[in-house]
Order: sequence, then C-alpha cells, then structure tokens
Amino acid sequence: MSLQRRLTLYLIGLILGGMMAYKFYGDRVTNGKWLPENKVKQRLTCTLIKASPEADQQLAQWSTDLNAVRLSLDSASLDLGASKRTPDSIFYSMRTIVAGRNADLTIAVLRDFDLDTTATLQRIVLVQ
Repeated sequence: MSLQRRLTLYLIGLILGGMMAYKFYGDRVTNGKWLPENKVKQRLTCTLIKASPEADQQLAQWSTDLNAVRLSLDSASLDLGASKRTPDSIFYSMRTIVAGRNADLTIAVLRDFDLDTTATLQRIVLVQ
C-alpha cells in the first residue's frame, strides 16, 4: 500500500469519525464545557450562596450583591495555580469584573460533596 493511499484512508477515517462524534455529542464536542476550568465555574455559579462578613462589607461598599458576583463568574478567569487546597477545603482564586470594577475573588468550597455543596465568597479585593 502506497503512502498516498494510507494518507487518503486516514483522512477519510478522520472525517467520518469527526462527523460521527459531532452527530452523537453535538455541541459538547466543540464547546469546551467539559474542561476543568469550566467545570469549576459551573460548580461555583450553581452553589455560591453565601459570603463571609468581610466580603459582605466589601460588596456593600461597592453597592452590589452576591447575585452580581455569581453572574460575573461565567466571564471570570480561574487561576488554578493560585488556588489553595487543604485536606477538607479548596480555595479558588478568580479574577472578574464586579459592578464595573476588576476584582480578585477567593471562593471556598468543601472537597466532600456529601458534607456541604455550597460555596462561600471569602474575599473580594479591588484590582488596580
């Protein structure tokens, strides 16, 4: 079998495989929602329902609320390298725009979903 024939068959298989994957999975193949950063954002968007007293004070100074923070998480950038892990918790570090201001967020979640599924806004800091 010649090299040209091998490449042609490989290309045909690649195209057919791509079409079948798109038919079975649809937009899930191309949208990237399954990537780790997007899964974390999805979890935080669904479970961010409380804030620490320090974060509540900062939100009050900015004349905004926790719902605005939750809505801004879709466009936030997650820094997994700066996120901290403890034996029972994970503290995610994110940067986003809240009430027209650049902000660094620290959001805490428990590692064990059975104990508690909620996320807590621990800190919000204005970025200059």
